[in-house]
Amino acid sequence: MVIDITEKLNFEENPKLVICGEELEVNSDAETMLKLMGVFADGFDSLSSIKKALSLIFSDEDREKLGTIEKDGKKLSSKALMTIIQEAINLLTGGDEEDKGDPTTT
Repeated sequence: MVIDITEKLNFEENPKLVICGEELEVNSDAETMLKLMGVFADGFDSLSSIKKALSLIFSDEDREKLGTIEKDGKKLSSKALMTIIQEAINLLTGGDEEDKGDPTTT
């Protein structure tokens, strides 16, 4: 038996995060997600895993934008960078969309 599921699949444009008016495109292809799963298989606590995640999620240009983003004259903190990575992953996995529709997750 052969079942064609092509019509059920998503081939849309990459989503974007907006930070202080700057749009950052999040690579949302399946290959990126599979690589991210490998990067974080051993945890989210090493600098090398964070660096690899950033290089997978954002283009060189968008990573440069991250370094220039400021609010009230202050640059992003390392904690903010971790939040950006987590939010990008939520965007990739649809976590935010699912949480909005499920009242048991609040």
